[in-house]
Amino acid sequence: MALDKPYADIPGTTVFDAEMSRRGYPLNQFCMSLMQAHNRERFRADERAYLDEWPMSPAQKSAVLARDYNAMLAEGGNIYFLAKIFATDGKSFVHAAAQMTGMSEDEYQAMMLAGGRSPQGASTGSATSASTGSASGASAGSATGAGCHRYIGRDD
Repeated sequence: MALDKPYADIPGTTVFDAEMSRRGYPLNQFCMSLMQAHNRERFRADERAYLDEWPMSPAQKSAVLARDYNAMLAEGGNIYFLAKIFATDGKSFVHAAAQMTGMSEDEYQAMMLAGGRSPQGASTGSATSASTGSASGASAGSATGAGCHRYIGRDD
């Protein structure tokens, strides 16, 4: 039986719930492997071969190879695990967030320093659990919400 997900219609937002956690488990485990220097070296030496050691879906592997963080989020990637990839590449969180929003790093930083994206229009209204503050999460979004990542717990 599928669970009702009233938060599923938040425009431009990937909600990281139990289903996404299960889908992204292999991707997130791969990311965690990059915490070890010898694994980062192996990944840098032959990304495809290293990825093929993990039971990730073809879409997950393609997203990693393309460094398409929005696609990784859609495939169950957790932004805090995905950080291991851009850190391995020597990139900052600002770089990744800017890429996810389609902005330059300077544009993204200016938006964030000006208070971030507007919450207006961030929900269609039926996603009440996420819009009332019961969800907590990291937002790396633009005015359109691209790249926003929310976490929904068991009680949400």
